[in-house]
Amino acid sequence: MAAKTRKAATKPRSVLIVGVGGQGVIMMSKVLALVCQRQGLQVKQSEVHGMAKRGGGVFSHIRYGETVWSPTIPKGEADVLLAMEWAEGLRWLDFLRRDGGAFIADTKRIVPPFAFRSRKYGSQPIYSPEAPREVMEMVGSGFALDATKIATELGESRAANTVLLGVLSTALEFPVEDWQEVIAQNVPAKALEANKLAFEAGRDWADANRSAPMEERLKDLPGRDDRRAAEIAPKTVQFDITGEWCKGCDICVKMCPERCLRLNDEMIVELSDPEACTGCRICEWLCPDFAIRVRRVPALEPVA
Repeated sequence: MAAKTRKAATKPRSVLIVGVGGQGVIMMSKVLALVCQRQGLQVKQSEVHGMAKRGGGVFSHIRYGETVWSPTIPKGEADVLLAMEWAEGLRWLDFLRRDGGAFIADTKRIVPPFAFRSRKYGSQPIYSPEAPREVMEMVGSGFALDATKIATELGESRAANTVLLGVLSTALEFPVEDWQEVIAQNVPAKALEANKLAFEAGRDWADANRSAPMEERLKDLPGRDDRRAAEIAPKTVQFDITGEWCKGCDICVKMCPERCLRLNDEMIVELSDPEACTGCRICEWLCPDFAIRVRRVPALEPVA
């Protein structure tokens, strides 16, 4: 009797998710792993976090298939590289497969304070100069989008990671219902509706852009000259505080390099010296309660 032919196992697929502490990299990788398990697949995950405080680099390897032996992705073998921050995406770009790998990246830039060699207001940071247009021309497959802007327009900027999950879901073969159910099980009840809308917005954005030729997708992405022009344009600092979230821990006040913050009589942080603020965002990234938001917005033209 002839021996049965053993069916060859399909090669595991690999997804690498990268970003910085506080963006939700671990939550996203957990959602993907649970979705894979719903399909009866083996899943192995390897991540680095904990030592990386808010603002530090975080990454997560996820490999899934019929049989998976190793949890880590070798260089050049990631089927999908999902970046929640632009420079982190570029730093891990050599892990992406060049023969069909998809690069999905938020164009959001999180510039660490130490990137500013000069403490003077208006100084430019040392940050990767590669702009979305030229990088997407190089990788050839995937999406670059302002997920943070999409989430903000929905009323919840912190749901940018779920917008990216929506985009990712269109690149993988799993039922959309499984994504929705797993996300619902892993976000706070009060944030469920915001995350549901964010996931749908990500899918809608990807579907609308997938059919467009790469040249069409690239036309609205900034090039290096566009980015440089935006960087050198006059800026002013906008400091926003959600008082209900601030618990008066005093971390931001003590760590502010310019000493321009203070706690008011209600123990809520406030900007005491707007002229001294350089927009370095140390306070934003050290706040354990996400109560602070700092933006460098275009300065208004002086009135004649």
